[in-house]
Amino acid sequence: MNSCLQSGSRFLLKPKNREKISQKWLAQLRRLWMIAAVVLTSFGVVTGQNHILDKKITLDVQAMTIADVLHVLEEQTGCTFVYSSTLLDTQRKVNARYQNISLSAALKELLGDVARGIYVQGTQVNIRPVKGESRGNLKGSVQTSDGEPADFVNVQVKGTMKGTITNDRGEFAIKNLPAGKQILIIHLLGYEPIEIQVDIPADQTTVVPPVFIKEDSQTLHEVVIKAQMSRFNSKESDFVAKLPLKNLENPQVYSSLSKDLLAEQVITDLSDGLRNTPGIIKMQASIGRSGDGAVYYNLRGFPTRISMVDGIPAQTNGEFDLANIEKIEVIKGPSGTLYGGALTTFGGLINIVSKKPMDTFGGEIAYTMGSFNLNRISADVYGALNKSKTLTARMNVAYHNRDSFQDAGFRKSTFLAPVIDYRVNDRLRFSVGAEFYNYEGTNPSIVFLSRTRQFYARTPQQLNFDWKRSYTSNDITLQAPSSNVHGKADYKISGEWTSQTSFSRNVRKTDGMYQYEFVRGNASDDLLERNVQLQNSQAVSTSIQQNFTGDFRIGTLRNRVVIGLDYLNQNANNSNSPIVKFDTISGSTAAAKYVLLSRASAQAKITASKDAPTKNYTNGNIYSAYISNVLNITDRLLTMLSVRVDRFDSRGTFNQATNQVVPNSKYLQTAVSPKFGLTYQVVKDHVSIFGNYMNGFSNVAPVTQPLPDISGTFKPQQANQLEGGIKMELLKSRVSFTASYYDITVDNTIRVESLVRDQMEYPITVQNGTQSSKGIEIELLANPLPGLNFVGGYTHNNSKLIKSSEALEGRRPSSAGPADLVNVWLSYSLTNGKLKGLGLGFGGNYVSEHVTVNSATTGIFTFPSYTLLNSTAFYETRSYRLGLKFENMSNQQYFTGQGVVSPQLPRNFSANVTVKF
Repeated sequence: MNSCLQSGSRFLLKPKNREKISQKWLAQLRRLWMIAAVVLTSFGVVTGQNHILDKKITLDVQAMTIADVLHVLEEQTGCTFVYSSTLLDTQRKVNARYQNISLSAALKELLGDVARGIYVQGTQVNIRPVKGESRGNLKGSVQTSDGEPADFVNVQVKGTMKGTITNDRGEFAIKNLPAGKQILIIHLLGYEPIEIQVDIPADQTTVVPPVFIKEDSQTLHEVVIKAQMSRFNSKESDFVAKLPLKNLENPQVYSSLSKDLLAEQVITDLSDGLRNTPGIIKMQASIGRSGDGAVYYNLRGFPTRISMVDGIPAQTNGEFDLANIEKIEVIKGPSGTLYGGALTTFGGLINIVSKKPMDTFGGEIAYTMGSFNLNRISADVYGALNKSKTLTARMNVAYHNRDSFQDAGFRKSTFLAPVIDYRVNDRLRFSVGAEFYNYEGTNPSIVFLSRTRQFYARTPQQLNFDWKRSYTSNDITLQAPSSNVHGKADYKISGEWTSQTSFSRNVRKTDGMYQYEFVRGNASDDLLERNVQLQNSQAVSTSIQQNFTGDFRIGTLRNRVVIGLDYLNQNANNSNSPIVKFDTISGSTAAAKYVLLSRASAQAKITASKDAPTKNYTNGNIYSAYISNVLNITDRLLTMLSVRVDRFDSRGTFNQATNQVVPNSKYLQTAVSPKFGLTYQVVKDHVSIFGNYMNGFSNVAPVTQPLPDISGTFKPQQANQLEGGIKMELLKSRVSFTASYYDITVDNTIRVESLVRDQMEYPITVQNGTQSSKGIEIELLANPLPGLNFVGGYTHNNSKLIKSSEALEGRRPSSAGPADLVNVWLSYSLTNGKLKGLGLGFGGNYVSEHVTVNSATTGIFTFPSYTLLNSTAFYETRSYRLGLKFENMSNQQYFTGQGVVSPQLPRNFSANVTVKF
């Protein structure tokens, strides 16, 4: 094992075309590999002292030959099997799942009576079949509960090494069996086995009557597909439609990122992982401030952020940690019908699926280090808490710390996520969990561009700023802790109906000093005004959700329906100082006063300010009811009909300075949100064409108009999407393809226009603004060959403000992001041989130019297009994983922001070691 590790290290530490790594970073990397080598070598020495047959093994295989299974066991135990392929049926395929059992026990399960002939010589295990027995043959078939052939089902004769897997007609045949009474085991992975006693006469073939399993053909098909599909294809979801629909049945487009892909790419920042999703890009890094301090992304031409965990509300003013993520779902298009308008945007929503408890003990500990003092350690432990395995638990923890690439700046955080699951009986199940996240850091460098005059510089390069300067200090920080406590109760009412009651309470805070820069001056774009503000805020969301889910037939028509009630309370308490100008410095020329900014000096400026602080409290309730029904008109043609009624009750904003509720902040508003979809499987279970109409909405507060006869009450903004496309699941879901065209129109946006009356001009607020966002999306996930994986996508978006203010009308909004995005990732790992688990990955992202400001008042400010190239090398076994990442290989300088300029990470490296148990 030590030699393998060393050779793997030499390979992984030589990526091509890299620049020289700093001596400090390389010394840290050497120490990391030495620690890993010592740990793994020590493990090998200890286990090597045990008897070969007593060694513990873990096995999880489907449709693997006995010969390949024995090879896997050789790798795990260090032994060598000796046998005759003419006496031993080595091509028999088996399904097996063993967790931490002895080699002896595993061989008895796999080989049956043949295991009686096993004897050991050193590390050599000899297998000699028992001879001299009378023999017979057996054949039969397995069918599903609805009479369809059941393929890919394991059939084994108990106590022997004989068995097979049913073919596509559900048939099986087993030859050369010991004569007499035998027990036939019918086993579908993940389900209880069926045992049947059969009598096998010598020299005859016994035909077993058809065996019926409990699962129907649809369920069986899903189990088989799940066993064979690509590990990066995680399209199965209970959250996208709030119903357990397959991808081909769902008329909505969505993408899913599995934790396996994140691990392969050595991802430590969630935003980097989301680059694997077509059409999404980070617009603003986490700045920690109250209200909108979380990371902002762009999706289908609209800003969005992560707002859901397991389909219920969860927000933060900081970041979401990766430690508790099973997968990430990016749901495309307006999603107000099922998820409301408060926490979704017109481009879609991002939902995190958290890790769940398991009834077998296991876990892993991981350490990642890298450029800019990256240090991250995480641990994941799960298992059963009682003998009956009805009480299970899981715990994820993480510590993360990284400095900025600039002259000041850092981010550090701790994370804790416990969850407990209790299965009372076959009908009732409870789950309670929480995520506690503590975050402290400086603001990432953000330069606000002028909003009142024409730009002198039109690109970041023309500004000529030193982008390695942060314009801040390491003691000017914000703390942004958040907690999310949630639970659910699942109850099976009958064979057709289930009930799920969910709750969550989310608390997010901001406490500290916020700092940013603003371009000032009228003669150039060189002057930067540094501003500071003390922030102390807390926002709380409480959600209660009740869903009734049914799966039943009316005549011959299958209905899958969810009926839901949703309550959401949101309140926020703000106590912030005024925003105070600290000083004005040059962005391009060094100056002595650059270093004068510190927490103490900024505090003194704020204390001396005569401006009033902001102290207020807001509160609001949302009451919703929704229903969604998926109707199988035929087994290929499905319709989805959905609607939501949403009642928003703003209790107002209370201003502590005036001791009054802010005018127009207290109001009621009702929104109705429909959704329709149609899917038709051109090739059943493989190719589907779909279309949808989807709706989203956003509540609009009333305003005070300058004239008394003009109403200041408005309706909710509405976004309506029409979309059509094609989905494919080919080669037993080893290839998944989606292509679609969407057209989103936003109505009822408010804007200000002039009204002349009696020779007087009045600025009035009207609700007749419109916006259009159209585009195409393509996604391909492929695992065409063992070990070869491809993830790719392309999107094009065309957004325009159709009717807006004079300065913006007819232009692409700066919030729409870049028009074209491409993501590609290709990886290959060896699946056999002594170097099994060794792999390489390469890919990147192309981002077209982004107009971050587009106004007649200021002109256009453009971020140039760029291409990011990344690569990884890794070596993974059942007990550990080693990985290296080389990010931004060509050292591209690129920027993000909406109306601001924020430089991003240059070339960087990271290394990871994960120990599994």
